[in-house]
Amino acid sequence: MNRYSLLILVVFLFFSCKEEYQPRNLDKITLQKFTMDSLNIRAIKAISDDEVYYAAANGDLGYTKNGENFISYNFKYDSLIPNYRSLDSNGNHFFALSVANPALLYKYNQNGLYLVYKEEHEKVFYDSLKFFEDGKHGIAVGDPTEDCPSIILTSDGGTTWNKISCDKLPKFEVGEAFFAASNTNIKIIKNTVWIASGGKKSRILKSTDKGHTWTIYNTPIIQGAAATGIFSIDFADEKNGIAIGGDYTKPTENKANKAVTNDGGKTWKLVADGQNPAYKSCVQYVPNTNGKEVFAVGKTGVSFSSDGGFTWKEVSKEGYYTIQFVDKNTAWLSGHEKIGKLLLH
Repeated sequence: MNRYSLLILVVFLFFSCKEEYQPRNLDKITLQKFTMDSLNIRAIKAISDDEVYYAAANGDLGYTKNGENFISYNFKYDSLIPNYRSLDSNGNHFFALSVANPALLYKYNQNGLYLVYKEEHEKVFYDSLKFFEDGKHGIAVGDPTEDCPSIILTSDGGTTWNKISCDKLPKFEVGEAFFAASNTNIKIIKNTVWIASGGKKSRILKSTDKGHTWTIYNTPIIQGAAATGIFSIDFADEKNGIAIGGDYTKPTENKANKAVTNDGGKTWKLVADGQNPAYKSCVQYVPNTNGKEVFAVGKTGVSFSSDGGFTWKEVSKEGYYTIQFVDKNTAWLSGHEKIGKLLLH
């Protein structure tokens, strides 16, 4: 056997014998609740075990840095109270985006708050916002104002944003849009971004060049009515992902509301069809669990899967809109008049 063949054999044996990740036996899952009077919170940015930022429907932007004391600031645009559904950070600033007309995108940190994008249109409605790993590029998505999705991009760290013209985007069917439920219908890994639509059609938009060119793929998720479709997606890596949703007007139904992909979002397979969990607004992989451990939250409660979404068990009946992990053992959640902290033991 020559040296080249021996090297190939060694590499093959290394990967063949590499132990597959075994999901943990989570003997104890603790869910702490912090009451947030009068705040409806669908967007959070989790920083650490003790630090989380949030944006609320009544114009409040807030945070805690010690995991206990929450500080909120209320901002108005003229007499308008922004309804924030999107929040993210590029490492230097936070960005909060409101829904409805006019769409208002604010950039802020301890030094001040600045309006960096405004869009006025009777149909404008932005749903979610995320930054790429480099902190310079970001993307926000909204419902169609024409016959395509609304997508705005930044390449200078969020100082300026520009809307992509419809001739560079996939066409949407009448009644196809997005859901501003948890700020998790966008997922980014390296230069690739996935976005999930819902309503008349529930599809996956994918770009591998930071949002400049797009392809679109069908899914078997429930669709056809305004309240149906994918509400949230996540990817464990560039191939393996999960989507969840349902019909938020029928939250106890669990038909065709969960699906997985192993080819980067091109094709999707229904999982746990007809089984719980029912409608959920957010799904997230637990970090560093090789796509095995997954949590899903919604107004129907909190559910956990240890096999990548094929089977589930209920963790809590407490309703939350969104969940975001800071590490393998800790996550922050938010909901109606509350923020939660999930601890895995």
